[in-house]
Amino acid sequence: MVFYRNKLKAGLALLAALAGPASAGAAEAPRRTCGEFRVAMIPDTQNYVDYRHQKWSGFPFDAVEQFYGQMRWVAENSAGAGGDIAFATHVGDVWQHYSEWMDPAHAARGFKWIPNGGSEVAMSPKVHARGFEIPVAVQAYQLVAGKLPFSVVPGNHDFDALWTDPAHPPQPEQEKAGVRHVGGLTGFRSAFSDKSAFFAGQPWYVGSHDGGADSAQVFRAGQCRFLHIGLQYHAPDASLAWASAMIDRFPGLPTIVSTHDYLGRDGQRNLKSNPRNSILDPLDNDPEMMWDEFVSRHDQIFLVLSGHVGGQGFSIDTNRSGGKVYQMMADYQGRGQTAKDAGAEGSDVGDGWLRLLTFRLDTAKPSIDVRTFSTHYGKYASELPEYAGWYKAHDGQGDLSDADYLKRDEFTIELDDFHRRFGAPDAPPPKRGS
Repeated sequence: MVFYRNKLKAGLALLAALAGPASAGAAEAPRRTCGEFRVAMIPDTQNYVDYRHQKWSGFPFDAVEQFYGQMRWVAENSAGAGGDIAFATHVGDVWQHYSEWMDPAHAARGFKWIPNGGSEVAMSPKVHARGFEIPVAVQAYQLVAGKLPFSVVPGNHDFDALWTDPAHPPQPEQEKAGVRHVGGLTGFRSAFSDKSAFFAGQPWYVGSHDGGADSAQVFRAGQCRFLHIGLQYHAPDASLAWASAMIDRFPGLPTIVSTHDYLGRDGQRNLKSNPRNSILDPLDNDPEMMWDEFVSRHDQIFLVLSGHVGGQGFSIDTNRSGGKVYQMMADYQGRGQTAKDAGAEGSDVGDGWLRLLTFRLDTAKPSIDVRTFSTHYGKYASELPEYAGWYKAHDGQGDLSDADYLKRDEFTIELDDFHRRFGAPDAPPPKRGS
């Protein structure tokens, strides 16, 4: 199998040559396998760290504790702590608020801005972004640091600035927000740059671009290696070129891509976002462009993970080489049962939900079991009888039956071309006497 480590095999061969013919009672060489392992997918956490959702702002509880709870649970179940979570990926929108009207780089390129319409988050920059929200996000990730390899990508809320283009102003009478754009990553780099204590010097952090806004990790499960590439929101051309070079640097490794905005609830690549950066900036790429210019061109990419759109989405597309690309979206930021129970009905928090992907690659039919788990409730979605009643309508899927809604959060992906693309595991040793 291309992605198995070969050192063990070479060492065993050398020992066999030195020892001569194996005796009947000699131990058999272990199989080269990945073992069963999990990847934790952490979607949009901005409502946990939102300064308005803390006791000191008058909220009934500190919502950030739910984020801390997620990170503690991931750390406790990580491979580094004796568990089976080999990797964790945050798919963006770590925090909530912006800190500038426009970043210097876009201003220098001649972009103009007017104030945004719409929500409190968009209305104006907030000092709380760098004064509270980013620092507590860093504290959350300190809980998993040193326990396992992980990635964090910037979503649109993790940029410094959000502005509206003067040529496309808000039209509140028509409920139109105007055409928006995001820019600047100074705040993100202050937390998750390639030089941060989280990543500097880590052997699994194998590459970065744009100061860590795009990054690459190689993680191991058993005797297997996997490449993960994290891309910033609506990744620019330079980001995609860098990501292609990273794949060329690690040929043959099964590759997972995480980015914030990619898939919608309907399983189609999402072209409804505002900001949709490519409208104003020819250097940026919307999700369809990212597929055309990057994902579809590399047969190593078999899985794409994203958030951004409340609810869930899944689809399978075929790349240019005929390989299947499994694309998954999950975003639970709009869930607010814990707030409702505390007397703050209508407040979106998140309720501790995340995605757990269990990989089983050593079988004749490799697969990924997808389950949705709340670290707050300590239960999987299928273990909560109230699950659909609490969340189905808010996720925009009220027309589904409860059973069909649950299937969007707990299902199995059959990786039926995985062995063809990446090689099959070693056959088990023959039974004695056979």
